Amino acid sequence: GREPVMAVNYADFRDIAIEDYDAVVVGSGFAGAVSARQLAEEGGLRVLVIEKRAHIAGNMYDEYDEAGVLVHRYGPHIFHTNDQRAYDYLARFTEWSSYQHRVLADWYGTYMPVPFNKNSMEIAFGDEKAARLIEKLVDTFGDERKVTINELRAQEDPELQEVADFVYQNVFLYYTQKQWGLTPEEVDPSVTARVPVFISRDNRYFQDAFQGMPVDGYTRLFENLLGHEKITVCLSTEAESVFDLVFAGREEDAPLEAIHIKGVPFAGPIVYTGPLDELFLGRFGRLPYRSLDFVYETFDETYHLPCGTVNYTVTEDYTRITEFTYLTGQESDKTTIMKEYSHSYDDPESQIPYYAIISEENTAHYNRYLALTEKLPNFHPLGRLAEYRYYNMDVIIGRALALADELVGEGA
Repeated sequence: GREPVMAVNYADFRDIAIEDYDAVVVGSGFAGAVSARQLAEEGGLRVLVIEKRAHIAGNMYDEYDEAGVLVHRYGPHIFHTNDQRAYDYLARFTEWSSYQHRVLADWYGTYMPVPFNKNSMEIAFGDEKAARLIEKLVDTFGDERKVTINELRAQEDPELQEVADFVYQNVFLYYTQKQWGLTPEEVDPSVTARVPVFISRDNRYFQDAFQGMPVDGYTRLFENLLGHEKITVCLSTEAESVFDLVFAGREEDAPLEAIHIKGVPFAGPIVYTGPLDELFLGRFGRLPYRSLDFVYETFDETYHLPCGTVNYTVTEDYTRITEFTYLTGQESDKTTIMKEYSHSYDDPESQIPYYAIISEENTAHYNRYLALTEKLPNFHPLGRLAEYRYYNMDVIIGRALALADELVGEGA
């Protein structure tokens, strides 16, 4: 059942006596908040959480806008999982709505479901041709299956190849160019290979066993997660300004030997969920990310769009629009939509890193930073920034629980 609610214990970092803490967690998104809760609750450790933003919850942060609409400030977050432990864990801190996410592509003003499915096929090809294509797809691959456009392209049948080409051109290509800032030539074939066609009438974006939204919003969920007598949270506090890094030598790649906080070496576990390059002040050059800009518009109507998210796959310079009242279930006579623009990450002061740009070169660049930390046994990088990877929320919760299990086990 639900935990009794305790307020978050906030403090000013200047007032902290570091000797009062057994563990330090950097960041209060899912990676940091779940780690902190577990270390406090299961390990009995006194945990200091430092967060560089002026609020908890990381990119999951939501709040009411001027129109009284609950909006996600850093892009839409829809919880979906097949991981029972992650679901059960969060269910201690929030009740869930049964929201099922649907996404439509705006195809020159006509809406079609994404992932591309039987319903999309009828919209794109007309009923008669779609019926023939669906029959071929079911005969070739079976019903209720996801097949990739590469699998379709590998078929002899020119009509199945045509489906693959349609999805590539009309659902995938322009959207991906906008999202990653690429020319058509630069779009990676290995990514295109995974684009699915869903041989189904299921219009849901996710097919996971569990899907939903926290009934009172994400920020409240995080307040419940971090509300524990052994957890203290310091907002507006950057790790790079309060960690004194001690290296084993003067050369550029000399490994980290200790981290001092307030003049003393900190020996307890440090769970670090921020960007690893920023901790080291970008000494090998900054890791590349994609960033996002959000533009909000409020309308005096119940709904503005036909569903929670519309992807603009052939037109517009924004990638998608989210309409939050679909996601949150809030009933209001006003509605707020959010247009999402993707662009390069150029300035850590004013921009937020959202998506690691995965390539062999960038992974090697990241690994050079990671190597600096590998001789420091109490330093644990965790999460999409610290590990330079993309993770869904449920996977991060699983990883945080596993790391905390390990740290609590060591301390036992």
